[in-house]
Amino acid sequence: MLDKVYAYLDGELEEGDCVDIRVHLDECGPCLQEYDLDKVIKQLVAKHCGCDPLPGDLRSKVLARIAQVRADLSD
Repeated sequence: MLDKVYAYLDGELEEGDCVDIRVHLDECGPCLQEYDLDKVIKQLVAKHCGCDPLPGDLRSKVLARIAQVRADLSD
């Protein structure tokens, strides 16, 4: 579900999927917390780095690092 949340934040989902995400976020506290955190991070990056060009592989690197941290925390 979190992969869809990232796509939702980026405006990459169809309207039907957006509705599904909003319903899920209303019902799932952990996903809502993750969504809120990701939303704040995205806003901060846009505010402070919005004019700088981003490397094409930045998103995949960030997501890989998040996955690694989550895996380390679950060990």
